[in-house]
Amino acid sequence: MNRLTTSRGEFDLTRFPQDPRDPLRAWDAADEYLLRHLEGIDGEPADLSGTVVVLGDRWGALVTAIADHRPVQVTDSYLTQEATRANLSRNGVAEDAARLSTTMDTPPPRIDVLLIRVPKSLALLEDQLHRLAPHVHAGTVVVGAGMVTEIHTSTLKLFERILGPTKTSLAAKKARLIFCSPDPRLSRTASPWPRSYALPAGIGAVSGLTVTNHAGTFCADRLDIGTRFFLQNLPPLHGREHVVDLGCGNGVIGLAAALADSEADVTFIDESYQALASAEATFRANVDGGTRATFLAADGMSGVPAGTVDLVLTNPPFHTHRARTDATAWRMFNGSRAALRRDGELWVVANRHLGYHVKLRRLFGNCEVAASDPKFVVLRAVKR
Repeated sequence: MNRLTTSRGEFDLTRFPQDPRDPLRAWDAADEYLLRHLEGIDGEPADLSGTVVVLGDRWGALVTAIADHRPVQVTDSYLTQEATRANLSRNGVAEDAARLSTTMDTPPPRIDVLLIRVPKSLALLEDQLHRLAPHVHAGTVVVGAGMVTEIHTSTLKLFERILGPTKTSLAAKKARLIFCSPDPRLSRTASPWPRSYALPAGIGAVSGLTVTNHAGTFCADRLDIGTRFFLQNLPPLHGREHVVDLGCGNGVIGLAAALADSEADVTFIDESYQALASAEATFRANVDGGTRATFLAADGMSGVPAGTVDLVLTNPPFHTHRARTDATAWRMFNGSRAALRRDGELWVVANRHLGYHVKLRRLFGNCEVAASDPKFVVLRAVKR
């Protein structure tokens, strides 16, 4: 746990799920810079009256620090929402002091203050600015924040094109602020997201089908090569009563399972609300109404009862925001083992260099290579 010190007070904050071994803080220099600006340490205090919306708060640090203004948090991340709930509680703030909403929810009708942590995905920023633009007005205070490496000319052009005139601050501790003055005279256009593309040939039952991708979904404009390799080397799918597409993205792996056996229950899991919306749209467009599917926002398999799953299929991430880590994959593997029935199987596609076979052997007592090429490996572990 780390303590964020501001002129508003001190706040004990952690990432989610809390891990005492995790050396990473729940905030960074960009959050500190934005809070200093709001507090007026570098000039006049910002007017936070009216409806305050916080977009892209990574771990709830901003919402916790300004909870007295009853902000609305807008996030694509289930983990962010859970971190925010935990951090509010940890600091003695009632959860209803903030309204926690997702990037797929309808924004407040009027936004008087819009605070934006610039996301890693430029597409997600574009989509959200389009969604929020009709709700701001000429007097709305708009301030963005990010590390210098996160703010590019293309970032500023998005603010300019969708909201209005934009400028940046000087850098401080490798962080920068964005100041935007909304221009009501700008024409309001719809977001170009979601987008769709047809899957290539040679990948089994899903060849030629159309997938839908909301902004920010992994590889939103093409099928990534890891998933392509996985689709070419999936296990037999017929006769599996309950299949989980873990970290589903646009849901193409789970779609293959649903098409293989219309009697199967397929659960799509992701911590991204944009990804789950993509998976559901992809599923509904390609599978008849009689096939059962569940779409679950969760931290890995945390929402799946133990001993209820026959097959887990996953292409786990090896980063959280900009931090490279195998902590997420490890939680996914542990959760999968708990959720699997006896003789249930976990199939993983990953870059060869990640060495997941070592972790899987330690956890399951077995692991075999089902397929490999110079870049990727497909691993199979069985719960005994």
